[in-house]
Amino acid sequence: MSTKNNTLFSEFSPATKEAWLEKVNIDLKGGDFNKRLVWKNLNGIDIQPLYNTEDTIKYLKNTGENAQALVNYRNVEVASAEQGNVLALKAIEEGINGLIFQIESKTVVSTLLEGIDLNTITVSFVLTDAVLDFATDFFSYAEKNVSNKANLKGYFDLGVISNYVTTATLRPHTFETLAKVMVLGSAFSNFKTVTISGTTFLDAGANQVQEVAYTLNALVYVIEELEEREGVSAGHVFDSLHIQLAIGSEYFVEMSKYRALNSLVHKIAHSYGVTDFKFTLTAKTSVWTKSVTDAHTNMLRATTEAMSAILGNVDGILVDAYDKEFNASSDFSNRISGNITTILKEESYFGKVSNPVDGSYYVEEVSSKVAAKALELFKAIESAGGFFTAFENESIQKQIAEIRQKKIKLISQRRLPMVGVNKYPNLMEKLNAEVLCSGADVNTKVLKPRRASLEIEMLRKASEDIVAEAGKRPIVELTSFGNLTMRKARAAFAYDFIGVSGFEVWQEKSYNSAEEAAETSAKSESSVVVICSSDPDYDAHALAFVKTFRALNSDKVLLLAGYPEAILEDLTAAGLDGCVHIKSDVIQTISSIQGKIQKHIKK
Repeated sequence: MSTKNNTLFSEFSPATKEAWLEKVNIDLKGGDFNKRLVWKNLNGIDIQPLYNTEDTIKYLKNTGENAQALVNYRNVEVASAEQGNVLALKAIEEGINGLIFQIESKTVVSTLLEGIDLNTITVSFVLTDAVLDFATDFFSYAEKNVSNKANLKGYFDLGVISNYVTTATLRPHTFETLAKVMVLGSAFSNFKTVTISGTTFLDAGANQVQEVAYTLNALVYVIEELEEREGVSAGHVFDSLHIQLAIGSEYFVEMSKYRALNSLVHKIAHSYGVTDFKFTLTAKTSVWTKSVTDAHTNMLRATTEAMSAILGNVDGILVDAYDKEFNASSDFSNRISGNITTILKEESYFGKVSNPVDGSYYVEEVSSKVAAKALELFKAIESAGGFFTAFENESIQKQIAEIRQKKIKLISQRRLPMVGVNKYPNLMEKLNAEVLCSGADVNTKVLKPRRASLEIEMLRKASEDIVAEAGKRPIVELTSFGNLTMRKARAAFAYDFIGVSGFEVWQEKSYNSAEEAAETSAKSESSVVVICSSDPDYDAHALAFVKTFRALNSDKVLLLAGYPEAILEDLTAAGLDGCVHIKSDVIQTISSIQGKIQKHIKK
């Protein structure tokens, strides 16, 4: 029988969204749909668990285009022109097609760029001193070394915004210098001379809406300042514009962030009467999401971050070396960072498929919501006096600090997981204590790029101080009895939870009775003992365990895995120091343990 005209699966009726939700609510068994399945993130955006053709989706305009010619950047620290040139040529040999030269002193352009084809390699410069001299020499050199002025690609970053937000001071003649550089580069349409960097916002703890909004506020501030300089118009600024944002760990939200920014830049340009322009957008892997513990996981974080940025339609990506936060980048870490983008672009076809996320209900919905929230915040800052006023009166810093503290709390509660930091710690890792943070910057006037893991790093640093003082690493003993399934589960949880401290955690030891477990663990060489069993076993034997244990040892820290609320008061009175459970705060719990251990060391 011929099936040529039969529709595939025609015997199945289409499932409506109502039917899906009805089935979901049955499976939830009375659970709250909004609490269990709707993602409420720190942008104030509710993201639904499913979308289909029945949803009305608002599509943003001007979200950018997936870059077929994606620029794979590498930072080049320039100690001298000769040394910088060697590093640049090595990077090109390794497949890098974009160079960002970090220049802090007078540099000879011809020596720095010798052997680099400016027609095919994108060259960018972060400049601090002698800016006009360098810019003059560079554009003169470029004019002689490109076959067409449109071939010259890259940007100048004078640190107008990034330096201001990290120091709270503007360098003298900043905008006069920037205006002159714009004039010098006006003949090169694809080389951008006005860089607005919003990376510090996210790296200081901001959410995506804040990062987009404050970057746009900064853009308006720069436009207004430059328009006061002779020969500069808003149109000139947009034609010379390069924006750089950091990339966070929320895969789809980050993707949507870049699409939203693209759309909003065009909206702001339109308000200035500018409709025909082309700016460039670069993404940089963030400092915030990286760790010094189990640092190789930074390579995985950088990979998903780069994926988000590419699918968000950026023009270029800078992937920092995975060990940059605690080490001078090596040939290996530099090579790996460059390979991440190359593999995604060439082998994973991310740079070869045109706008693959366009039309995705989920991404389109999140993009629209990020754009709407960012525009709302942008307008609020502008109505309150604009970027400079908001930063000077510290309202921007306070708004970021509020989100930062919420993120840190989620990390400490392990509701925002970071592999190797607050979950799945590498207990075999030998860590140099010098790379750990011992304190956080409390200057509220400025924004400082920082890792989200700093507070937990401070815990590890305190543990290393205990090791130095005691001459040995404290031992955590997991003592279990009773129900096999629950004692194994709670021992595994405690192993993961307390492993964050950097103490030596022994594998679970099981005993035939609570009394035997208490007597043996009280006499062992451990500093911390964690009781692991089931709630019924706790009700029957936990109090006897604690009393037996304390009769033999009054110095050790004694914890219980779980939260037997009905008997907790009696357990505490008998000598239990605390509980570790799913709602425990890592920072508070481990700090308390460390304090008690130090107290006994000093006896």
